[in-house]
Amino acid sequence: MVLAADALTVDVAVVGLGPGGEALATRLAQAGLSVAGIESRLVGGECPYYACVPTKAMIRAADVLAEARRVPDFAGTAEVHADWGKVAARVREEITDNWDDQVAVDRLVAAGVEVVRGRARITARGELDVDGRVVRARRGIVLNPGTDPAVPPVPGLADTPLWTNREAVKATVVPESLIVIGGGPVGCEFAQVFSRFGAKVTLLQSNERLLPGDEPESGALLAERFAAEHILVKTGVKITSAAHDGQRFTLELDGQDPVSAAQVLVAAGRRSDLGALGIGVYGLDESGRGVTVDKHLRAADGLWAIGDITGEGAFTHMSMYQATIAADDILGVDNPGAVYRAVPRVTFTDPEIGSVGLTEAAARDKGLNVRTGIAQISSSTRGFLHKADGVIKLIEDADRGVLVGATSAGPTGGEVLGALVVAVHAQVPVDELRRMIYAYPTFHRAIETALADLRS
Repeated sequence: MVLAADALTVDVAVVGLGPGGEALATRLAQAGLSVAGIESRLVGGECPYYACVPTKAMIRAADVLAEARRVPDFAGTAEVHADWGKVAARVREEITDNWDDQVAVDRLVAAGVEVVRGRARITARGELDVDGRVVRARRGIVLNPGTDPAVPPVPGLADTPLWTNREAVKATVVPESLIVIGGGPVGCEFAQVFSRFGAKVTLLQSNERLLPGDEPESGALLAERFAAEHILVKTGVKITSAAHDGQRFTLELDGQDPVSAAQVLVAAGRRSDLGALGIGVYGLDESGRGVTVDKHLRAADGLWAIGDITGEGAFTHMSMYQATIAADDILGVDNPGAVYRAVPRVTFTDPEIGSVGLTEAAARDKGLNVRTGIAQISSSTRGFLHKADGVIKLIEDADRGVLVGATSAGPTGGEVLGALVVAVHAQVPVDELRRMIYAYPTFHRAIETALADLRS
């Protein structure tokens, strides 16, 4: 690890050591380049400490509770007693090493990367200031700064002891009641987790439905499940003010009664501070929401960007996909560049919501001749056996006879999605998909039913 205050000159400087930045820095160093990896927070990024990994541990625990509570429906009787202490301990001790990134730092150093702690700002082409230290990059700079939780501009809200995903992941006790602001993937996941562990949960969503980036059928399916689990969902709401009296939060709503709870969790999107990065040195807009890149992730001559700030999806799998392409470009390895027609995304609620490519609305907005096919998981044999709800929805470009989007919502929806990702990515003809053999009785067999509905 670099600790001295003198200037550092390397081939490439990677700003932000989340999963994509770490993978890219490692690849370049192993290829023989000198690399500085710069990180102002935890090396490894949001995913292993506050997002993907610890939240899925929490979700797994909540799902086990819910499944145990279904024993009377299938197998007899059971008593279930929730213990959040086990979850909190696992997140702290097994998942995050108590939010210590030394293992990740050691991994990078072993690969030959020089890790520099601090906040980086571009001061000249190929030059950065890292908390007063100069880092020069002969070949160029790669930006992978990630994003931070965004707090809506509600009067009084920022002054309260609210939670974002970071505080929620560190929770050692479950609040008696919880207001979740935001009905996207993060808000929905946390709402269900804390509800299943005993919190009285109210979810506030400014949009008219849950998961507005997915198909309406997915949002409706999740709303039904939330209602069955006594999660109060209020959509189309506007929060006008927030207050905390030392014990409880109160949110005033436009045209509705106020809501109150012991805790508020904000899951209303992410933000980045491009101005703080100094990208204006390269002639880029510092006031925008992201950085425009070409198919090789070049933002300018000698400057690459990957991850959240490229606007192609704030997913770990996206940043790592882009890291491979950017590394190839830097190393002169032939690569056709990024293709985004089959970006998978999964909301790990129960039911699990997996989707890929375009929604029906997005496909129509693009002017495609759209044909849709739908199958209800409850009508499939496996769905009947599990007493499970869900939906498979296929979006076809009828002129070309290929799928441009699909949704797999239901038990293991994200796993079933794998077959549909292949179909969309490889542009497999729909007629070829119909000639496939789908194992019986599986959840993925409902794809065959949706294909039949597509034809009709």
